[in-house]
Amino acid sequence: MAPQVLGVLARKHGQFDACEDAVQEALLEAAVQWPAGLPRDPKAWLTAVASRRLIDAWRSESARRTREERAAALDFQSSSVPETDDTLTLMFLCCHPAISAPSQLALTLRAVGGLTTAEIASAFLVPEATMGQRISRAKQGIQKAGATFSMPPASERKARLGVVLHVLYLIFNEGYAASSGPSLQREDLTAEAIRLARLLVAAAPGELEASGLLALMLLTDSRRSARALADGMPVPLAEQDRCLWNRGQIDEGIALLSSVLGRGAAGPYQLQAAIAAVHAEAASSDATDWPQILALYTVLEAVAPSPVVTLNRAVAVAMVKGPVAGLEVLDGLDPALSRSHRLDAVRGHLLDMAGFPLEARAAYLSAAKKTGSLQERRYLMGKVAGLDAAGG
Repeated sequence: MAPQVLGVLARKHGQFDACEDAVQEALLEAAVQWPAGLPRDPKAWLTAVASRRLIDAWRSESARRTREERAAALDFQSSSVPETDDTLTLMFLCCHPAISAPSQLALTLRAVGGLTTAEIASAFLVPEATMGQRISRAKQGIQKAGATFSMPPASERKARLGVVLHVLYLIFNEGYAASSGPSLQREDLTAEAIRLARLLVAAAPGELEASGLLALMLLTDSRRSARALADGMPVPLAEQDRCLWNRGQIDEGIALLSSVLGRGAAGPYQLQAAIAAVHAEAASSDATDWPQILALYTVLEAVAPSPVVTLNRAVAVAMVKGPVAGLEVLDGLDPALSRSHRLDAVRGHLLDMAGFPLEARAAYLSAAKKTGSLQERRYLMGKVAGLDAAGG
């Protein structure tokens, strides 16, 4: 909802930086007032409050009288809020070529995904202060470029598409495995990412990677109901009840993936969707075709190398060649990954598989200290307790 409100304000006023600040202030006010009862039209309420904040900011800064009078005269009733969804337009605006690709990603995650600076920093494996500066510079870059709130021409749109896809991917990932907070997953983010991916596929049906990304989201999200117990405790993939997996999402994801594979060189989202499809098609964990998954990760690492891809490949190597071979893959990984709990968690899992309980315990403890997710911490400390009990 917040990105749609930001789109309304940006379309009317064109001052992205000021509009984004106004929407954030409206969200803070909603957090205070809404627990007492939701307004009849939440979107219109947010739009009205953000508009007032925008007007107040202009007044406090002694804005030109003509602009102030025009803004003050605006009447943001429910009927004035357009039904059109400007979120895709907002995404392409945030991916303006006047700012760097990392800044485009950060700004779009903030404005469209609604992620906090800390969550974005976690996704990029950088300090929060660094990410805050990057977002601030991106806002200034958009303003200096004089960008208008409109979809870019087709030629320029294609150049920005890669960043838009990456943003949707990161929004989905933050929803699927929340980096902080009491819940393992945030369904609001995964649902919004899937919704926007559907809009993008409809707007650009010939873009194979857009379809690949939507397929990946559907196949991954199909496991949602099986990923946690009633108390929120995470359930590893190998232990999930596959009867709880959403068959409709799996069928749709596989059909979508099949429609694009072979029509050109497979990009990273199609390859990840193919990996998810192999998991989805296995009747049980033991029936999983790990050699095929390893082959796909090897190709993915060549196409789009990253520490996270190598981390996942290490797990596949362990399943095919044994945990010691998987541990060898982890050696020499990008030190930036050590700021996240994921490297230590995987290391602990492989050390446990290899029969090194003391080393596994130390790795799990290290991972538990690093994660911001309360449920992930519970799970990791549960692994430590299990090792202690086995050793005692």
